[in-house]
Order: sequence, then C-alpha cells, then structure tokens
Amino acid sequence: MGIAALIIVFFPRVFIRRYSGGFWEEAVELLGFALIFLGQIIRVSARGYKAENSQESQALIQGGPYQVVRNPMYLGIFLIGLGVVLAIFQWWAVIIFLIVFIIRYLLLIYKEEAKLSAIFPGSYKEYCKKVPRIFPSLLTLIKLDISAYLPIKLAWFQKEIGSMSTLLLLILLVESWEDIATNGLRVYFQQLAWLVLTFALFAIFVILLSKWTSKNHENISK
Repeated sequence: MGIAALIIVFFPRVFIRRYSGGFWEEAVELLGFALIFLGQIIRVSARGYKAENSQESQALIQGGPYQVVRNPMYLGIFLIGLGVVLAIFQWWAVIIFLIVFIIRYLLLIYKEEAKLSAIFPGSYKEYCKKVPRIFPSLLTLIKLDISAYLPIKLAWFQKEIGSMSTLLLLILLVESWEDIATNGLRVYFQQLAWLVLTFALFAIFVILLSKWTSKNHENISK
C-alpha cells in the first residue's frame, strides 16, 4: 500500500488510468470495486474464523473458508489488490501487480506450509491433498453452502473498519480527482451512484451472511 501510494503521488499520469467514458471501462471499474468488497469479506471471514477456532495456534483449522482454500486471507488480499488496479490503474499495471504478489506471497506461503507440516505432519498432508492452496474449485463452491465456507460476524468487521475505510477513501479520492478533472461533476456523480449501489449490495450480502452464520451456529448448538 505504501509503495502504491508513492507511485500515485510521484507518477500519477504514468500509472493512473484516464477516464474515457466507455462502457467497458465503467464495467471494469465497477468490477474492481466489487473485487475489493469481496476480498474484504473473504479476508475478514478468514481472520475472524481463525481467531475463534485456532485455539491459540494449537489446532489445524479446516473449517469455514479454510475448507475451500488453504490460504483464504491471501486470496482476500489478492482480490483487494486486483480490484484496486482495475479501479484506478492502467491496464498493464495488472502484470506488475501479479509479479509483486507472486514474489511477496508465494514465498511466504511456502514458508508457512513448511512450518505447518512440521507442527501437524500427518493431518496437514491430508489437508493439502483435499484443499487447493489459494484459488478455490468452482465445483466445491457450488456444492457447499456459502454460509458454511464464508461465515461472517458483524463484530469481525468492526475490528477491520478502520483499515477498510482508509483504503476505500484513498481509492475514491484518486478516482474522484481524475474523473472530475477529465469529465466534470455530472459524470462523476453518475459513477458515484453506481458505486453506492455496488456497496449497498455487498452490505446486504454481509448482513445476510451474518444472519446465516448465526442461524447455523444455533443449529449446531442444538
């Protein structure tokens, strides 16, 4: 995030995409924000579920989002980063992002896998055979109940609200400055309306997930 901020400050015309008003450009921009929201949901779900079920790192977590991918938090970070690139950066910045992500996180994942293999030699090996490293199987997502592999509690979001708000405000600031400078206020408010709608849909999605999670927890308790 720090490197990205410096790039925006010192080389805005090189990296920031100039808005031309085309349909596909607007669609990609909205897709970018949708990926940011989805990535935040996955990241919060993975972090919250791990905090409640890891037994202070004494247990191998295989439920919740960890039943579809072994590294859901990194999947969330990947979607957030890709969303930021699609929302405000030039198209070719996707390649730079992928290279940086692979270098930064793939090495970290291998290091963590070696550590988990040493702590849970038998169970972790079997877990790796069943669950992919970072990208889920579409068949698995279809077969499982979404509330089972993406549990959400609103309390988990309260702990992350600061970082999430800061990220969104920074993106909106950059995106707004470019849109207003290029196309004026009318086009900017048009785009802002679509963004608010996208955010509202994801807010509804989070609330529904939290209710489904609470209901599943009550059923299990009974």
